[in-house]
Amino acid sequence: MAKKNGKLGGLGRWWGVLTFATLIAAWINSAAGPAIVLTLSAATLVWCAFQAPVRCKAPVRGHDDGCRNNAYGMMLGCRQVRAHTYANLRLLFVRRRVREFCSGLFGDAPRAVVTLAGIGSFLSGLVAFVPGLAF
Repeated sequence: MAKKNGKLGGLGRWWGVLTFATLIAAWINSAAGPAIVLTLSAATLVWCAFQAPVRCKAPVRGHDDGCRNNAYGMMLGCRQVRAHTYANLRLLFVRRRVREFCSGLFGDAPRAVVTLAGIGSFLSGLVAFVPGLAF
């Protein structure tokens, strides 16, 4: 049986799912103000970008699908290979590699869920920040 680190056990890695569920509940309930919705949206977006447990997928010679190590967040790579730490973030700033980064967003199920949660939280924050934007 694997030892769980910290006081939260395995929940420490998945706190963004809890904030996303709370964000959905805040929109359904509509009792939460825009400040709460904006805070939950920002927290979920930060989790998706920098802490969600997904595969690294950094470009690697010899593998078409990229690095297979575990990583934290869509923007950061794995910590086992030093060159991969910021490899995915660098793809956004190199003009010819943006398409490669975007194609990897829906590469497998966990990345697709994290991508959709990130897009949803971004749109939620945008609607909360600009009140007349919603239908």
